[in-house]
Order: sequence, then C-alpha cells, then structure tokens
Amino acid sequence: MSTASPRQFIAFAEEFHLVSLTKSILIAAFISFLLSVSLWFLGHKDEGLFVGIWVPSILSLGALLEARR
Repeated sequence: MSTASPRQFIAFAEEFHLVSLTKSILIAAFISFLLSVSLWFLGHKDEGLFVGIWVPSILSLGALLEARR
C-alpha cells in the first residue's frame, strides 16, 4: 500500500482543479463546528465538546499544509 505525501496530494488537487486546499480545510472546520453545536444542543454535551476540539486541530493542519506549499 502506498501513501501519498501532502505535497503529492496538493499537486494532484491543483492538477485536476479540485477544491483548493484552503477551501476544503475551512469547510471541514465549519462542518466540525456545526456538528459540535448540534451535538451540544441535542443533549450530547461531552460528544459536542469532543468534536468541538477538532476545529483548531483542522485549522492547524491547514496552516501546516499551506506553509509547506
């Protein structure tokens, strides 16, 4: 099984004009935020907090990948 490096993934995405990395990271962070808020208000507070801490992690990953470009 071969794994692609982040640079290979970025090159692939740019070559085929897929959604930019920045947009996809922001979309993933926003979806995580919405899921977190939904879980919180549906009474699953622990799960909501757990999913809520994904947002800064996703944004940090995006910043790291953008810096490596």
